[in-house]
Amino acid sequence: MSLSISAGPAAVAAARTSRDAVYRAVWRWHFYAGLICLPFLILLSATGAIYLFKGEIERNALAHRAVVAPSARAPLEPDRLVFNAMQAVPGGDPVSYTEPAGPTGSALVTLTEGARRTLVFLNPYTGDVLDRVSAERDPMGIVRRLHSLTLFGTAANALVEIVAGLAIILVVTGAYLWWPRGRTTRLMALRETPRRRVWWRDLHAATGLFAGAGLLFLALTGLPWSVWWGQELRAWSNRAGLGQPSALWAGKPVSTLRMGERLESAGWALADAPLPRSGSAKAPSIGIDRAVATLREMGMPTGFELALPVGETGVFAASAYPRDVTRQRMISLDRYSGQPILDLRFADLGPVARAIQFGIGIHKGEHWGRANQLVMLAFCLGTILLCLSAAVMWWKRRPAGGLGTPPWPRDRRIVAGVTALMLGLGALFPMTGLAILALLGLDLAAQTLRAAARA
Repeated sequence: MSLSISAGPAAVAAARTSRDAVYRAVWRWHFYAGLICLPFLILLSATGAIYLFKGEIERNALAHRAVVAPSARAPLEPDRLVFNAMQAVPGGDPVSYTEPAGPTGSALVTLTEGARRTLVFLNPYTGDVLDRVSAERDPMGIVRRLHSLTLFGTAANALVEIVAGLAIILVVTGAYLWWPRGRTTRLMALRETPRRRVWWRDLHAATGLFAGAGLLFLALTGLPWSVWWGQELRAWSNRAGLGQPSALWAGKPVSTLRMGERLESAGWALADAPLPRSGSAKAPSIGIDRAVATLREMGMPTGFELALPVGETGVFAASAYPRDVTRQRMISLDRYSGQPILDLRFADLGPVARAIQFGIGIHKGEHWGRANQLVMLAFCLGTILLCLSAAVMWWKRRPAGGLGTPPWPRDRRIVAGVTALMLGLGALFPMTGLAILALLGLDLAAQTLRAAARA
């Protein structure tokens, strides 16, 4: 004997109403996240797409300063190149020297005049100055600072963290809104024509299948550089022994200077690591020529950056950030003896630091050759298309004189439940959580004002 239990029409209708209510609540949060994210996502995607091809841009559009004719003669010693750079910037103090990345690459000397940094590009064979530019006006530097929003100040960089967290919420809520739930229509079909909103909705959904995955990856791999969450992640991984190898600093005197303050190419894992200190001045400083020769003998990858010593206990600190992440290396030399104080390779980092460095490398298109660049470019362009289609959809559905915010469902329990889930996601990224709380406060205030106006 079998017993068949089937839901009655009332139960089916109740379940459908509940699903519709959840859908509307999720849609509203998706709308709010998009309202904040869209302009920033377009900016981040556009600048990221440009920066993916930094090397190609410098070798072509900026070839006058980045590319030199190969020569049979030996390159000049670094000390001579630094001297020539100082002649080009009277009153400038040299702070770093960057080796040519190859036989056709230029050398770079960075000098400071107070708080101002100047980049001097030189022909390593002749010592001629190829270009001199303020670091603030360097084209690729501007693109990089636009991408991190630091061009608008340190506080603006916090927006990147908020946007990255909201982008994750956008992807999660977008996936829920897209989920077929028994629909039999073709999910990748574009219905109607571009004149109709449904065409843009289908384009948005189809693009989201690809761009959403890329956006999620880019947000997660970009978050380690954020001003608060990234710093906390680095501090936690270091305390847990999963980031910087603290044993390498055991028994070594360290300074108050951080590697990221002296080296542009320090990388995420070591940006806040302390620089070691040189021993007592028992002999004259070895000088930059011997320091560079020592680093070459130690197998430092070509194109390495060398920070010059600061003060009597300063060190020659070098870092290399080649496209092959596994060849990343950092070496500090005692300025008097020339002996290595610190020699850190990628394999010496903890598992969390290695994973993040590897993810950042993919984010920047530095692995697997051109394929990595093109896939990241496709993600960037897909994200821009995703944002534009969302904007067109909103424009076509918005009421005259209104924002067009999707209405809350009437069931307050569902509103509270979905909002609690959003706050739970926000708790993973506290600055995003604060933004969600601010949105919730504004939403409640707006509802209160509308209710008062109707009374």
